[in-house]
Amino acid sequence: MSLAPRKGVEASAASNKRIAINTLLLYLRMLFIMLVELYTSRVVLNILGVVDYGIYNVVGGIVTMFTFLNGAMVISTQRYLSFELGRGNMERLRVVFTTSMHIHFIISIIIILLAETIGLWFLYEKMVIPEERMTAAFWVFQLSIVTMVISVMSVPYNSIIVAYEKMSAFAVISVFEVLLKLFVVFLLLLASFDKLIAYAVLIACVQMLIRLIYTRYSRKHFEATKLLHKVNFPLLKEMGKFAGWNVLGNMAAMLFGTGLNMLLNVFFGPVVNAARGIAVQVEANLVKFSTNFLMAVNPQITKLYSQGNLSEMHTLLFRACKFTCFLLFALSLPILIETREILSIWLKIVPDYTVEFLRVLLPIMIIDGVARPLMTAAAATGDVKRYQIVIGGILLSIVPIAYVVLRLGGNPVSVYVVYLLVVVVSFVARLFIVRPMINLSLLSFSKIVIFRSFVVCVLSFISAFAVKRIAPSGIWGTVMVCIFSILIVLIFAYFIGLSRGERTFVNSKCGALYKKVFKKR
Repeated sequence: MSLAPRKGVEASAASNKRIAINTLLLYLRMLFIMLVELYTSRVVLNILGVVDYGIYNVVGGIVTMFTFLNGAMVISTQRYLSFELGRGNMERLRVVFTTSMHIHFIISIIIILLAETIGLWFLYEKMVIPEERMTAAFWVFQLSIVTMVISVMSVPYNSIIVAYEKMSAFAVISVFEVLLKLFVVFLLLLASFDKLIAYAVLIACVQMLIRLIYTRYSRKHFEATKLLHKVNFPLLKEMGKFAGWNVLGNMAAMLFGTGLNMLLNVFFGPVVNAARGIAVQVEANLVKFSTNFLMAVNPQITKLYSQGNLSEMHTLLFRACKFTCFLLFALSLPILIETREILSIWLKIVPDYTVEFLRVLLPIMIIDGVARPLMTAAAATGDVKRYQIVIGGILLSIVPIAYVVLRLGGNPVSVYVVYLLVVVVSFVARLFIVRPMINLSLLSFSKIVIFRSFVVCVLSFISAFAVKRIAPSGIWGTVMVCIFSILIVLIFAYFIGLSRGERTFVNSKCGALYKKVFKKR
């Protein structure tokens, strides 16, 4: 009898265990960081004051605008590192790492040039900043450039940690970073000179220290981080070309997001922009949960493709899409059902259209979340030209269509209804583009992912809405509905959404965790 199936089962079990552990570590990291950042942002606001806090954020935002190049390169770096690691080609892995360092150095130079020309012009000519704070704003701008360049040069080191799936190190260093930023807040209280400049200097120092820690850890544990002196121009061109097509996708996302915000401003004024900003903030925090899960899964998808193990890759892809849907829907359902009540508790005064914006944005977020593993699968093949052109083009159509709708008399919510419809179209397009790239069965994807997810979401929504109808009014009724909504999604996901094998896996992990926590002393 061949041992190959047995080895395959063991490898799959080890992979599932690694993903589960990594996901748990990333969630614990995220929850801790969110709590500390919420506290830190409040204290920094009190120390700096509203004006200086606004200056720091808006001036730093100028530099951030030039980082769409780096966003595309992050995808490229992680893909190539995970691909070579999956093939077990350590020498090639070292070449890829060195090449990615060269590319990120070039990106850093481009960011500096753009920031010190276009960015500086925008700061002095277009920004509305009190005259007496322009000197501080200038130094914040320069230190923001330093901080951004350090962050860009850290990408290859972060990526190789993710590729090796050393999420414990990633989590520990991230927690240490947020603790340093908390320490910065207390140092700020002692600063005797301009607190805005002091804050910018201290944040730059934190970034530099974290950069050194990532470098030290990676060089100690990963042989591939020892840089080669020779530049591999063919690989430089290949990785740059791959990143170039991802730039198109990143620019499309940036342009339609900014475009919708501008349309709302032109047609309805800044009050609607405030409502949109609150809805987007809620959405962004929920997205972090799926991002942490997918950070643990993405390297495995790429490695399985590099090994030619498409069957196992499809299985993992289906699970990633399905679990992302269940996770995001479990978090979104309480907000969908109790939107106004939750926003009232949080904000006290809720701007008009905030509730409606959020209720449309949440389904968009779930569909986008389910689509992300498909993007990872496409990136694993190394050929994303068609994917980015088609999907980027579809998403860019949101702005002109929304403009026409508004000119015909549409209300602010109609903009996001257009957004939702276009996202559905782009999801279908993704499936048809990715299908031939990885030999994906659309029938299997429809049955395993789309149908099961749809049934779970519909049954959960009906159940939660029914409870909402009979729940008492007030804060305790809201709490009861929220708890029930999360639980009912988990129950339906377990019994309907998961396959028998997936339920067995979940049972074994929960049983092992129970024994570990409640074992007899």
